[in-house]
Amino acid sequence: MERFNFKISKFMGATLNSIAFKCVFVLVAVLILRALLLPSIPAIVSRVEWGNIVYIRNDPQESRLFLEVPQIVWGLNNQKIAFARACLTARMLNRTLLMPSLSASLFYKEIDLLQPISFDKVFQFQKFNELCNGFVQLGRYSDLSNRTRVLELQKGSGRKWTLERDLEQLREHSKGSSFEDYEVIRIIGKNPFLWHDHWPVKDYAKVFECLVLVDEFAKEADRVVSRIRRTTVGSSSLKPLPYVAVHMRVEIDWMIHCKKLEQRLNTNQICSSKDEIIQRVARIPGLETPAVVYLAVADKLLRNSSVLEGWGEGFVPFEKKKLGVEGIYSKYPYLIQSAIDYEVCLRADIFVGNSFSTFSSLIVLERTQKMIKKGESESSSNKTWPSYAYNIKGESNGPKRWITNMSDLSLQAISYGTTHISS
Repeated sequence: MERFNFKISKFMGATLNSIAFKCVFVLVAVLILRALLLPSIPAIVSRVEWGNIVYIRNDPQESRLFLEVPQIVWGLNNQKIAFARACLTARMLNRTLLMPSLSASLFYKEIDLLQPISFDKVFQFQKFNELCNGFVQLGRYSDLSNRTRVLELQKGSGRKWTLERDLEQLREHSKGSSFEDYEVIRIIGKNPFLWHDHWPVKDYAKVFECLVLVDEFAKEADRVVSRIRRTTVGSSSLKPLPYVAVHMRVEIDWMIHCKKLEQRLNTNQICSSKDEIIQRVARIPGLETPAVVYLAVADKLLRNSSVLEGWGEGFVPFEKKKLGVEGIYSKYPYLIQSAIDYEVCLRADIFVGNSFSTFSSLIVLERTQKMIKKGESESSSNKTWPSYAYNIKGESNGPKRWITNMSDLSLQAISYGTTHISS
């Protein structure tokens, strides 16, 4: 028995002295200490500014990496551009965009008065991730770990902050294990709509395609379109009439803005009076009459209700009140009203808008996408999903045929308007 114990002791002694055993023992000890200590470490926030990067190194988190952006503001379609820009920024940084807050109300300066509304209260969260799978993705704050480490990234502003410096900053943060230590990069500064643009129109268009209204608002748009489609003229209309949606920018705030813009750009192709819009719509090539005309207009900003007057024979104009759908819109905040109107204009047989309006520009972009998906090229002579700009004179003194240039390397023209539109 003593001889047997002696052999075991001799074997254990040899093993304990081995280098391999010591390494294993140290590794196990480290893992145990790490498991005991790490849960108690609070969230760490570091600030990163141009030329002055401060961070604390740690082992990379095993969870996904995220990007957080400020609340998105301004008008609906400026918010959609801002959202897409945030998505593309996250894509460049190899991160998932944390679902941002949109703004239900419309205040240009009183930021503290903005009414935040969650993205998934307007657009379908799961549908977005399904449609944009492999391109960009949204995450929820509940996806974050309990040990979230946040790095604050100051977006530059002012004249010294150039397009090149902005791009270089993003490139720097898209690589390197040091930034992967942070589960969240939180961008602080100006809202995303005012960030520099680094991506082609096709990338923005891909994001826009993934935006699907939640069922409640989509059904409201269905109700408005159905009311338009049921409109008849006398007893001669045995089939649904074509409907022309006109984004009629004649509101008080727009007329002040467009006059200043014309002076600054030394042009007279931005503002259009009600009479000019009516005359150009009437000269749309190949338009069959009678036709229903839906006027998408901000009723509360109109000086009077004369937009329904002056339309010639064969045109039956409607706005929300005359159509009997004012109640549908009035129960929702500004953002939702605009989203419903967007859908109504998007589905029209013919759309006519202003090339300096973001609302009009995004509708034309989406209609161009639909045209291309039907197998037509941008230069095709076919007339599916036709769109026009009434502020630019086209064929036979009618509105200019309008197709988005999907090969454009910047969203500049869509964001701020142009008289150079594809046709």
